[in-house]
Amino acid sequence: MMRRRGTILVVLSLVLAAFAAWAANAWVTQRLNTSPDEAGDVAVVAALEIPYGTKIEGRHLKTITMPLGSRPDNAFAETAAVEGKVSTALIARNELIVASRLAEHESGSTLAALVQSNMRAITVRVDDVVGVAGFLLPGNRVDVLATRMDRSSRRATSETILRNIKVLAVDQTAATDQNEPVIVRAVTLEMLPPQAETLVKAREEGSIQLALRNPFETEVVAEKPKVEKVAKPKVVVAAKPRWVPSKVTVIRGTNVDNVKPKI
Repeated sequence: MMRRRGTILVVLSLVLAAFAAWAANAWVTQRLNTSPDEAGDVAVVAALEIPYGTKIEGRHLKTITMPLGSRPDNAFAETAAVEGKVSTALIARNELIVASRLAEHESGSTLAALVQSNMRAITVRVDDVVGVAGFLLPGNRVDVLATRMDRSSRRATSETILRNIKVLAVDQTAATDQNEPVIVRAVTLEMLPPQAETLVKAREEGSIQLALRNPFETEVVAEKPKVEKVAKPKVVVAAKPRWVPSKVTVIRGTNVDNVKPKI
């Protein structure tokens, strides 16, 4: 009786082991035969750090698998859709590539792709003083001050003509990973067409100076209102009427007449 019970337990153990092995094999086979679309979403990320203004190549990219439905709408599923575009911001390593951080680049320099729609890029010549001692780097924000000399009074006047202007490039560099000051000869700024006209006019009339802004400053400093000289109105004082007597006595010899004067 004990031998029969032992035999039954051994057979039952073998059956359970065989069933467990079959179930594990079926699960592994199912996972291996699962398509990528069923396993999750493929997304493109940065394989290495991509500086601002860099034309993206294949070596900059790699793909990862994300949980199904978790890939953002503005992300990319293929590296071919990203190659050839220009980064409009610093993209960190392993950061998800999204469309808002890229710009189209068809031909010409990469700087043209960094200029926003309806904006213009204009270059001004600078030195170590005008260029804020070399601390201007692509992506900084500056104010532009203009100084003019009045020829008649020989007095200089200065005013801020442009505010919160973006620096696109310094010299021929649109991207840099350095924080050390570099003396440059030219700075390229991004602005609207009317602002570009104002800058060129101020540069021809006098000299300009760039003032570096705090990157986190959002408030615009209020300008002092210009006080226009208004001519004082002339006060007209009405003349006082002369006193006129009601009657005048005229004496001619012995004749005395009272005559009413004519006004």
